[in-house]
Amino acid sequence: MKNSISILVVDDEPENFDVIEGLFLNQDYELSYAPSGQDTLESLGNFFHPDIILLDVMMPGIDGIEVCRQIKAMPEWQAVPIIMITALTSKEDLAHCLAAGADDFISKPVNSLELRARVHSMVRIKQQYDQIQNWSKLQQSTIELLESSLTELRGNLAGSLSHELNTPFNGILSSFLLLDSYLDEMDAEEIQEIINIGTTSAKRLEKVTQKFLTYLYLELKTDKFLNDRTPDMDIQGAETETSLISDIATDKAKAFERSNDLTLEIQDATIRFTSQHLQWLIDELLDNAFKFSEPQTPVKISGQVIDEVFQLSISDSGRGMTQEQIDKIGAFMQFERYYYEQQGVGLGLKIAQKIVNLYEGKILISSTYQQETIVQIELPVAHGVISNPLATVPEKL
Repeated sequence: MKNSISILVVDDEPENFDVIEGLFLNQDYELSYAPSGQDTLESLGNFFHPDIILLDVMMPGIDGIEVCRQIKAMPEWQAVPIIMITALTSKEDLAHCLAAGADDFISKPVNSLELRARVHSMVRIKQQYDQIQNWSKLQQSTIELLESSLTELRGNLAGSLSHELNTPFNGILSSFLLLDSYLDEMDAEEIQEIINIGTTSAKRLEKVTQKFLTYLYLELKTDKFLNDRTPDMDIQGAETETSLISDIATDKAKAFERSNDLTLEIQDATIRFTSQHLQWLIDELLDNAFKFSEPQTPVKISGQVIDEVFQLSISDSGRGMTQEQIDKIGAFMQFERYYYEQQGVGLGLKIAQKIVNLYEGKILISSTYQQETIVQIELPVAHGVISNPLATVPEKL
């Protein structure tokens, strides 16, 4: 990457270049020379990459005005300032220079102070232009990233939301229709089977609905906290024993029929957390850990107090995520849904993040694709109180 400003001097008389080179001696400019307009046009972008061009007007062959016009017609060189050096003094001649696209001009014989001032002015203009261009490129990249994320979000909403709502709803509706149409022809076992289908569908619909309500609740809570910076009355003075984590994990493992896969190593402590929020947090993280890992692979939860902070870790040896996927974690974002045909609406990790942020804790997600995922969380200990500071309770279910 070059640090100096590159100046191209175009003049058919080499001694004029020597004079200009002497004027910029000991300054942070890198000067190059072209003896004609034709050489300049043929060498731009190949041999010459100027930031400023000093262009003589009166040259044999292609004169400076025509060279200027052709350079300014090239999109990649339009922003390069051109200072015309001319012995012409009439207003009409100067107007021709400006009409050709010249940014400035200086009369011969060249005055050293005037030349340095005009070059410095053009350098400043060029740097400002480059900065604007960089900002524009950054803005365009940001817009493209947002458009890409929005398109992906739309796809997730269209695919997952309609599926997660319609599937259980259709299950419930079909159960009622079957009972209404064929109740007289069914025996008790068939009736019970249809009732079970309807019940399962209703529970699934209830779970999806509850997840949406939980997310909306946390969205309002965190927005209010970030905007007002006032303590949340619902969590002031809240204290919950970490033993609740074991209870939640045990129930979740049983629900997935994976009790033998779960390992618990959780130190007894009292954390500044409501039991409801802890229930949501562990439920969402374990739901992902079991859903995205195969049966008979380990899911481990460990937690201990270090420096009055409860450090919780939940790991699984499952599908994992790429760093790009981790960076995209957000509401309604699911990855490889159609490949795995998974259930869910992509709210779990976002809910977990919002709960932790509500308590000003920390959450870090690290993962190796197709190998493992580890979620590490730091939660505040309640007033520094630790129920049993030395005990770490390993438990294999």
